[in-house]
Amino acid sequence: MAMSDVRTEVLYRPVGSRELALIRESGNTRFPPRLPEQPIFYPVLNEAYAAQIARDWNARHNRDRVGYVTRFRVRAEYLERFEVQVVGGSEHREYWIPAEELEEFNRNLVGEIEVIAEYMGE
Repeated sequence: MAMSDVRTEVLYRPVGSRELALIRESGNTRFPPRLPEQPIFYPVLNEAYAAQIARDWNARHNRDRVGYVTRFRVRAEYLERFEVQVVGGSEHREYWIPAEELEEFNRNLVGEIEVIAEYMGE
């Protein structure tokens, strides 16, 4: 099966500058391991939700006052194992990937992780 024949789902992830630096170190092909206090990796299903987190949380609460939105594709067949979680309003939809499965998640990325927005705090 050619790569173009693989069904994918577009997902988003709000990140701070430290996580973005680690993504860039990987050649924009993988997300870094979670920290011990982060048991879940949560990619989100829409750009507006990712932007809300990057703007209202990352850009306000990170030390460097900046938040980014990343966009990437994941094999749809892999994501079928997980239920979509709604965490607030109906637009707040995300997957909960256990931290110990992040390497498998990374192996199911198709293409590069790209930065599509940047938010600066005050």
